[in-house]
Amino acid sequence: MTPNPSSPPTALPPEVIHLGGKDTVTGSCHLLRISGLHILVDCGLVQGSDTAAPMESWPVKPSRVDFVILTHAHIDHMGRIPELVRRGFRGEILCSHPTRLLMQPMLRDALSFSDLERNEAERLLSTIDDLSWGFEYNESFHLKKGARFRLGRAGHILGSSFVKIEDGSGWSVIFSGDLGARDTPILPDPDKADGCDLLVLESTYGDRLHEDRRERTKRLGEVLERCLSDGGKVFIPAFSLGRTQELLYELDRLSLDRKLGIGTRIPVCIDSPLGIEVTGIYSQCREFWDREAKEILHRGDDPLNFEELYAVVRFRDHLELLHMDGPVVIIAGSGMCTGGRIVNHLKAGLEDARNDILFVGYQAAGTPGRDLVRYGRRPGGYVELEGERFPIKARVHVLEGYSAHADQAGLVEWARSMDGNPEIRLVHGEKRAREGLRRALSANG
Repeated sequence: MTPNPSSPPTALPPEVIHLGGKDTVTGSCHLLRISGLHILVDCGLVQGSDTAAPMESWPVKPSRVDFVILTHAHIDHMGRIPELVRRGFRGEILCSHPTRLLMQPMLRDALSFSDLERNEAERLLSTIDDLSWGFEYNESFHLKKGARFRLGRAGHILGSSFVKIEDGSGWSVIFSGDLGARDTPILPDPDKADGCDLLVLESTYGDRLHEDRRERTKRLGEVLERCLSDGGKVFIPAFSLGRTQELLYELDRLSLDRKLGIGTRIPVCIDSPLGIEVTGIYSQCREFWDREAKEILHRGDDPLNFEELYAVVRFRDHLELLHMDGPVVIIAGSGMCTGGRIVNHLKAGLEDARNDILFVGYQAAGTPGRDLVRYGRRPGGYVELEGERFPIKARVHVLEGYSAHADQAGLVEWARSMDGNPEIRLVHGEKRAREGLRRALSANG
């Protein structure tokens, strides 16, 4: 039978193409073809030795992308948005309201390390802001051609979301984004996801279990007590978005000077202009805090501020802090020691055995942070920072209970709580983590 040329073409089945973050932890970027639309879920930069597909090799040109839906404002999930816009994207960028607030400072900071002139970068940021829209959690919104989407709380950082996208026929896919662990300070636990046909699930810590998060404040105090008893400095490499605010919350609960009993007030310095700005946005978005944080605030205690806290904004103050005597706690970015002010602190303090480095987050392969964790507890260990080799004499500590990602048990529990039995694709994890999570999911049906 000859097809009727006037008949509408048969709709192509939905398709998910992973352009980044399929086999790595950073660079998340997934192309969804659905209902004749091209939708990107995240558009992130890679870090360390991770790789992602160059845009010129994508199966669709940036100018043909209809929507970008962001799960959250970490750079490894949205850092390529400026490149996407420069290559012709003029669709809409959709995300939660807090993520939209966080986009501008996070992207401005990222662009400060690029080759763009300042005026060009600001014009680019203005275009991105014009294309961006914030949405509420757990409400369904229409896209085009019968497709719609809905955001759920992911509990990873302020504004983080998982996203469900449906076509007109009822087929649906959920992208988990980065799922947070339960009992995370400030943030509500992840929402339960309803059913779908395909689940694209992160696997960052798919092969391990975190330490008990309820005991982590106590352990943080114990580590700091040991670290500061000799008058040294404690360097905490921390992401400006998420981890810095969690640490402030825990230090406020800890009442650092009273806990350690050293007889003096111990300053805590946020040596990160971006971290300071993001903390202000966290304070601005109190409606998105969890019940505990709201109750603490209601009692008159701002959980993101305390007497011993100092904001180091000006670079000259940063330089003075490099030569300041301890004891002092210094929170600075970047979280993987790939750049930023933490690098200067490490250069100045790695060879002093009184000092300590406290890691509270994931360290990607190929980053100085990973090397510090790997070699910092070995005799003769060293790390390369900006092309220069530094011996590691400072003590290195790792507190995994501070991970902003769900562990294997949390990921399995979240997936099992869904209705139905969707097909699952594991992304956003190293091979060992994906395999570990795959076995755990299979064991749980």
